[in-house]
Parts: sequence; C-alpha cells; structure tokens
Amino acid sequence: MYRSLNKKIFHVVLIIVIVFSILCFGGILILKYQVEGEANMPFKITKISIIESVEGLENQGAAEKWNLNVNQNNDIYVYIEKNSNYGKTEIIEEVEINNIVAERQSQKGETKLYKPVVDEKRMFINSEENQISNIIYKGELVSNIKEQKISNQGGIVAFRYAINNISQYISQTDEQIDHSQLLKLTNLTQEDLKTNLSFDIIIKLVGGKKYQATINLDIPTDKIIEKGTVGTDVTELDNIVFKRIGN
Repeated sequence: MYRSLNKKIFHVVLIIVIVFSILCFGGILILKYQVEGEANMPFKITKISIIESVEGLENQGAAEKWNLNVNQNNDIYVYIEKNSNYGKTEIIEEVEINNIVAERQSQKGETKLYKPVVDEKRMFINSEENQISNIIYKGELVSNIKEQKISNQGGIVAFRYAINNISQYISQTDEQIDHSQLLKLTNLTQEDLKTNLSFDIIIKLVGGKKYQATINLDIPTDKIIEKGTVGTDVTELDNIVFKRIGN
C-alpha cells in the first residue's frame, strides 16, 4: 500500500515538474521573442537618413523689410531592403508609419507632420493640405516617394517632422538674409529644438503577414544651428525589433 502511494506521489511530482519545465521553457521563448523579435525577416531596415533644414516664410502684409516665420524641418527617409538570407520571395503590399510621437521639453513653435508632395522641385511643403497623422506607402512595381509608392521588393518611405513658427526674424536694414542662419540669428538653442521622435512602422505582405517595429530618433543634431542644413545617416539599427502582428 505504501509502495503504491509513494509511486502515485512520484508520478504526480514528475508530472508537475514536467509541466513546470514546459511553462518555463515557453516563458523563456516568449521573453526571447519580445526582446529579439523575428529572427529572419523577409525585409529589413538598412538605413535611416535624416535631412535637417531651416526655412523662413514671409509674413504677407508685414510693414518690415524682412518679417519671417522660422520653421525647422526634419525629413525622415527609411530604407527597406529585401533580406537575402530569408530564402523565399515575399511581396510588399504596403508599408505604414503610424503612432508618431514627438516628445519635447520646449513649448516654442508648433510640431507638425507632413507627407511628400508631387512637386517638380521640392519633396515636402509645410502646408495644411499636406499635413498627416500617419502615412501609407502602397507596394508597386516601381517606387515613387512623392506618390507614396514603394517597390514591392523594397524601397524608401519618408515623412517630415517640422517645428513651425519656432521663431520670427524681423529686420529693416539687412540687404540679404541667409536662411541657413535663421536659427542662430533668432537666438535659438539646441534645447529649443531637441526632440525624441518615435513611430511605428508596419510592413504588410501580400498574403496577410504583418510585421511591426518601433523606431526612436533623437533629433536634430547640434550642428543645425550653425550650419542650417545637416544630413545624418543612422546605420546602427540593432534596437529596431520587428514582431509578427498578423497571420
């Protein structure tokens, strides 16, 4: 009788240990996925380019010779390429950028988001009709940033984060104005511009698979005040983790 009871207890304990081990192993896999994400994505982000610039827009009807509202613009270009190690051919249906959040300490100016425009000379124009909260690029045979199209085998998606009317430049005496120096001329500091910009990027494939990652960028660089136009390439992208959210 005691031998039978001990045997039952042993079996119960063994089952508990096995179940506990399975749960622990599953928990470790879930935690690993949350930290590392997809191990082998069909597409990957290879670079993020940030073009920082300054512009002054005339206040119509102003009495002064120069009366400019100053904008500081940050154009974000995300490069998406096919992963040669994936082993299968997938097709991009669309790429969406959403949940865009700009965290700033300064209250100067107005933060706005803009889409590219179909314009012969300019990629972005800070106007109300171009303002967005999110942006979707449709998968096509050929990329066209201005028309929000991305090649279905990879390409570039872009949007603008701007701080509009961050300062005003007024002068009656200057013969010419160097727009690249407007931040400096209006005594702005790096702290006035400093932003942590975060956004989600979702890659949806034909067939329904969807992958999402969050991107964080600290902008602009401290050189923008002196130079007026700065280009930066972000290639250290290990902190961008894609996770499967569909199918």
